[in-house]
Amino acid sequence: MQHAREKTWAALHGIRACMLPGISEDEAKAAALDVFRELGYERLWHPVLIRIGANTLKTYRQRSDPNVRLGENDSYFVDLGLVFDGHEGDVGDTFVVGHAPQRQACADAARALFGEVAAAWRSQGLSGQALYAFAGERAEAMGWRFNHAIKGHRVSDFPHSIHQGGDLGNLEASPSSGLWILEIQIAHPTEPFGAFHEDLLAR
Repeated sequence: MQHAREKTWAALHGIRACMLPGISEDEAKAAALDVFRELGYERLWHPVLIRIGANTLKTYRQRSDPNVRLGENDSYFVDLGLVFDGHEGDVGDTFVVGHAPQRQACADAARALFGEVAAAWRSQGLSGQALYAFAGERAEAMGWRFNHAIKGHRVSDFPHSIHQGGDLGNLEASPSSGLWILEIQIAHPTEPFGAFHEDLLAR
């Protein structure tokens, strides 16, 4: 799982080089496939998700506005699910181009909130339900809107669905290390942009 995670993070950072002002989400996804091939991925286990500008407010299942292109001072996030050597890697992060302090603060807050929630899991052994309740409370205290529709999920040998379905945010037990993805999505309280961060919960 750690190998798949590391390779998927490498793919995500490879995509950043393609993200220049003017690019559309579809163009970015096409460029991403070249990055994946260079890294020797086996397959996608969920479609590449690249959200730009106002589309960063949308959840995984919501369709993007196809007319959005990356601005000079803008933000975007990348959500990847790749399979390497029969294991799933699922990571996501938010980045800013140009000078956009509020967007940068939102991206930084999503990472910081992820870190706080993961630390609470490590130190307190919280259940999945308690983790997401804590995440919502902390996001509000930090001044951001928390997207409660995003609840994380299980990963393992591909395909993970034969091992366990369901969302982390509905799990009544404490999640096991190396098997659950924690997803965090927040938004500015009034402006049309948000941020996303996800990674493997590991001790």
